[in-house]
Amino acid sequence: MPNLIIDGNSLTIEKVCAFAFDESIKVSLSDACYKGINKAAQAVERFIQSDSVVYGITTGFGALKNTIIPKDQVGKLQKNILLSHSVGVGPKLDVPTTRAMMLIRANTLARGHSGIKLETLELLLKLLNLGIYPLIPEKGSLGASGDLAPLAHMALPLIGLGEVQFKGDFMPAAEALNRCGLQAINLCAKEGLALTNGTSFMSAMGAILTVKAKKLLKIADLSGSLVLEALNGTLKAFDPRIHALRPHKGQQVTADNFLKILDKSTFVREYDPLNIQDAYTLRCIPQVHGAIRDTVEFCSRVFEIEINSVTDNPLIFFDQDNKAEILSGGNFHGEPLAFAMDYLAIAMTDLGNMIERRIAKLVDESNNQHLLPPFLIKNSGVNSGFMLIQYTAAALASENKVLSHPSSTDSVPSSANVEDHVSMGANACLHARAVLDNLATILSLELLSAAQAIDFRISSTYGNQMLGMGTRKLFQAIREEVPFIENDSQMSTFIEKIQGLVAGPILENIFDELIRG
Repeated sequence: MPNLIIDGNSLTIEKVCAFAFDESIKVSLSDACYKGINKAAQAVERFIQSDSVVYGITTGFGALKNTIIPKDQVGKLQKNILLSHSVGVGPKLDVPTTRAMMLIRANTLARGHSGIKLETLELLLKLLNLGIYPLIPEKGSLGASGDLAPLAHMALPLIGLGEVQFKGDFMPAAEALNRCGLQAINLCAKEGLALTNGTSFMSAMGAILTVKAKKLLKIADLSGSLVLEALNGTLKAFDPRIHALRPHKGQQVTADNFLKILDKSTFVREYDPLNIQDAYTLRCIPQVHGAIRDTVEFCSRVFEIEINSVTDNPLIFFDQDNKAEILSGGNFHGEPLAFAMDYLAIAMTDLGNMIERRIAKLVDESNNQHLLPPFLIKNSGVNSGFMLIQYTAAALASENKVLSHPSSTDSVPSSANVEDHVSMGANACLHARAVLDNLATILSLELLSAAQAIDFRISSTYGNQMLGMGTRKLFQAIREEVPFIENDSQMSTFIEKIQGLVAGPILENIFDELIRG
């Protein structure tokens, strides 16, 4: 991706992810943003000089909203919000999530409704472009008023405080600024609030996780197709005429994906009057993968809106005569994001449930009509083969069921009961991340098992048998990482190899090239 220009309106979650994972990409403001940013900052200054009572500018925050702040203390108030709100705990965010978070915050401020100075916003972008990344603990946000604690940690380096990662080393922010010839700033009215009050942590995690979910769903279609061949399944249930009668988009897309992936396959069975239909984990793939696909698309729409939204409070508007008005609202509330992340976690958990059941069919000869040897290994008994592969898949699928309990159904009032309903969207993001990590491993276990099963299918057939157009490439990619397993071996080594394959670009590229033609 070329260098990124932000204007507050045109980010996509794909651009956020590309930027997050590629530190060579630089970011700058669109020229069109400068006027609005300066105009709002000047309006804030006029409110100060006119002795207006404005929340967060001439008053305290939260339950202290009725405490009037003297003019000479306004700057200190903004610094203090960073200091007092830096209460995050737990592991620090990784660099990609931190980069995404900083980018989304800058994009929000670029809209010109937050009252931040251009100098402050440009310093935030300089930190990004120079690779000075704040160390941000991942726990402590209630998801309303936005992600206060994570954003406070993100903003500390702007005033020369906090810790950062720079060129692989951890150091005080002041040292990194000095190395790069940068000066810390003194915050003016509204700036501390503009930096900390918003949904940038949830938005960053949500964007990254939604893109990851899209990728894992593509791989699940590939993997499910390979299992269908390994179990001699039928494609009759994927006939487009069936799905035209229940036209959910994800269902139709999924059925079409499988027909393309398995095109020209001779390992799927034709009509068999003695075996008319498959179990649900094969027959209902379009309905289940399809519903999950629709869920991911819903999340994509939510986060595409959010990353181009203004989410701090209060906000500055101008009428036809350019008279400024400040309105207090609740755009910082993370409920839309909390619902989306809970929904994603639930959907991905169910995908893991279905995959685990497919693995169970592969390893259990009584469940696959003795098509495959017990536990996918020769000389079973002496060899346990893939028996424990299903155990691990079951353990992860079970853990996901706990992790996918909706965070958004909980709320703990805060700030002396002024902030009396919160979204818990940050927790939803952290749980969804764990679910997706587990799902990636469950998928790896299915790919490893399916490839082993396919080798047995190949050895037991005669003539010129062929895998599908997509599954033959998938099978080759798996076998380039791990061999057919003749006897019991240290399975964790093979699992790690396939985990790397799932994490990399190869399988998604196979899917994209085939489906997009």
